[in-house]
Amino acid sequence: MTLALRVPRELLARVPAEQRGPGRDRASVRMLVSRGTAVAHHRFPELPDVLRAGDLLIVNTSPTLAAAVDGTLDRARVVVHVSTRGDGGRWVVELREPDGRGTTRPRAGGPAGSVVALPDGVRLVFEEPVAAGHERLWWVRANGDVPGLLRAHGRPIRYAYTARDQPLSAYQTVFALPYADGSGSAEMPSAARPFTDRVVARLVSRGVQFAPVTLHTGVASAESHEPPYGERFAVPEASARLINAARAGGGRVVAVGTTAVRAVESAAGADGVVRAAGGWTELVVTPERGVRVVDGLLTGLHEPEASHLLMLEAIAGRAAVGRTYEEALRGLYLWHEFGDVHLILPEEKSHSGDCDSNFQ
Repeated sequence: MTLALRVPRELLARVPAEQRGPGRDRASVRMLVSRGTAVAHHRFPELPDVLRAGDLLIVNTSPTLAAAVDGTLDRARVVVHVSTRGDGGRWVVELREPDGRGTTRPRAGGPAGSVVALPDGVRLVFEEPVAAGHERLWWVRANGDVPGLLRAHGRPIRYAYTARDQPLSAYQTVFALPYADGSGSAEMPSAARPFTDRVVARLVSRGVQFAPVTLHTGVASAESHEPPYGERFAVPEASARLINAARAGGGRVVAVGTTAVRAVESAAGADGVVRAAGGWTELVVTPERGVRVVDGLLTGLHEPEASHLLMLEAIAGRAAVGRTYEEALRGLYLWHEFGDVHLILPEEKSHSGDCDSNFQ
């Protein structure tokens, strides 16, 4: 799905919400709530008032890695975006050229046999592209401890629409957990960023439950908007039981982020029952495939060309997504990982359909 919309540069969130003025925190963002084509404007701290007892939020516990690291290739400086961990010392990486504005210039990977030298003597040998249509992403073999290298010398991946580098803590969500093998996400599962301990506590007190899952997300493309490729995921048995119980009890299952949708839908059978699962998922959620588990989605605002919009269309419908994005532009919502959020809920026939314009 491609929307015939243009996002003005002034609507690209350049710094985290807590840096945009005194008295602000991560939750100081706006939240556009859509039920079908009906749209309402809220603040994110109002999420506990919008949800109800018995609803369940699926959250991604993957931590964000300091996945950008400087190196050299044929004596030229490059920036390596370390994307996805494979087996046997293999990783998926993307090469970028340093430009002082978030390493935004892509550089072709390969050819096979090329070697990138990184700090601490770590070398990456290029082996093959990830897949057709993903030539910017290559499988490489590393001769050393890549997670340790990133901890010592890495920084978070950022793109030119942001104002400056941020500490890694700015890219961690309240749900992030450390993984013993150093696994994590190349880019933040950003839909969960506005959650704070206070918001979580209010949700729990309202009777909203949480089901943790894991999907280690790879690098996104700021230029090509390709569909996602294979990523590691895990849905624990306890979370599967929580999700199935919520559905059986009439609660709404709302995924926090497209990564959570991809994980839980990968663990769902054709009957809609979620079972414990893990490994690699190649699933791409489209309107043709549809969704089997989730009733709603909390997500950021995506570029009009982004492949993520196909997932939104699968959940909400094309007309609803188009209507919501028009309203987001009209309301001057902020885009990208530090921006505002969009909550998709099932359509309610009793809902008035009028827009609440209280978005100041």
